[in-house]
Amino acid sequence: MNAAAIMASAAGLEDYLHQAIPLSRSMHVTVVEVTEERAVLSAPLAPNVNHLGIVFGGSACTLATLSAWSLLHCRLQSLLPAVSLVLQGSSMQYLRPISSSFSAQAQLAPDANWELFLRTLRRRGRARISATAQLLAGEQLAGHFAGEFVALAAAPKQAR
Repeated sequence: MNAAAIMASAAGLEDYLHQAIPLSRSMHVTVVEVTEERAVLSAPLAPNVNHLGIVFGGSACTLATLSAWSLLHCRLQSLLPAVSLVLQGSSMQYLRPISSSFSAQAQLAPDANWELFLRTLRRRGRARISATAQLLAGEQLAGHFAGEFVALAAAPKQAR
């Protein structure tokens, strides 16, 4: 799938996630919105429930991680499609149990400098950037995610 299709449609990103990250399909993740400024993903309770009848913490953290990754992935694909993006570290704070469908809304971290990130990536072939996400149960804040991601430029092909 080309980068323009991913950025142009939530459905395109959702298809990509379900193919590239099978866990997103198992969780029934839906891409609600993806723009330059934010990515919003949602998931239903049923496939993400734990033994207490609430959202499993791993599912909540996964949705938050996927939302942040999706935001950065789409922004990068529109500029540098050969770049890979991986999570280097993260933290998740759970504020309340979730007993319904839930969503995660990601944005760049307040201290993230996108232009510096891109310059570093182009110059060194790798760069780090932070993104955050709010985990929501309906309109209620249910958690905070903070993640640091590393972008890696594709290595040039060696002549044989």
